[in-house]
Amino acid sequence: MSQQKIGLLLVNHGSHSATWRNALLDLEARVREPILAGKTIEGIKTAFMEYTEPSIATQMKAFDQEGFTDVVIVPIFLTISPHSADDIPTILGQKHDEEVVQALEEEKIERYTPNARTHLTPLLDFSNTLPGNVARRCQELSRQPANEGLVLIGYGDATYLNEWGELFDKVAEHVKQEVGIGEHTYGWCGHLVHYNPDETTKAINAVLAKKETAVVIPILVAYDEMFQKNIIGRGIAQVENSQERILYRPDAILPDSAVEDWVISISGEFAHSIVQV
Repeated sequence: MSQQKIGLLLVNHGSHSATWRNALLDLEARVREPILAGKTIEGIKTAFMEYTEPSIATQMKAFDQEGFTDVVIVPIFLTISPHSADDIPTILGQKHDEEVVQALEEEKIERYTPNARTHLTPLLDFSNTLPGNVARRCQELSRQPANEGLVLIGYGDATYLNEWGELFDKVAEHVKQEVGIGEHTYGWCGHLVHYNPDETTKAINAVLAKKETAVVIPILVAYDEMFQKNIIGRGIAQVENSQERILYRPDAILPDSAVEDWVISISGEFAHSIVQV
């Protein structure tokens, strides 16, 4: 037990946007002191799965070089997708599927099987912080809940579309209870719809067919100019009388102290279980 050295790796999707990446690095900075104060976890790093360094492989090599025996890996991902179910475990050597391996090679994402034991935690939706996050953001925009409909715009995923839809319905039900907005719909802005702003427009118009005003909330981990501004923003601009009928703020899930609390809690829980083995 005394020879164990436990690290924490916060893994996110990665982005070309420096604004997006900085939001994830800020998350690490905010949880660092309280986590290290517990003394069970002795080092914290952040890794970007794709697009930029430091990658998962780069950070796991660093943990190995620093003599860590175990690394708790917290994926800062909204809900299940092939990234969380297949890509990350394959990058870490926990799984081996030839199709996934080939896809990672084509995207020039390095795989690395570390000497340290790796322990993957559940995803963000497991924490139940998302409903509260969206309700708070919606409350800040809402003016007359009875006359408003909620539009949730997320990245989306073809493989797990039902799971994403169930999550968004759960979030909308919480908003209904907390804010009073009873009508909702959702749409996608990612690869699933080829980054097409028309899908945002379609989702908004579906709500505006029933309500006077649409409250549009981006269900995205962090702010990325491509998504909140260029895709969702353009989709809003295409709606007739958008300035009068749409309430929108180009924000994101982060920053949120509840997310920080969840990272602190789940990493501590897993680290504690490692120590008990």
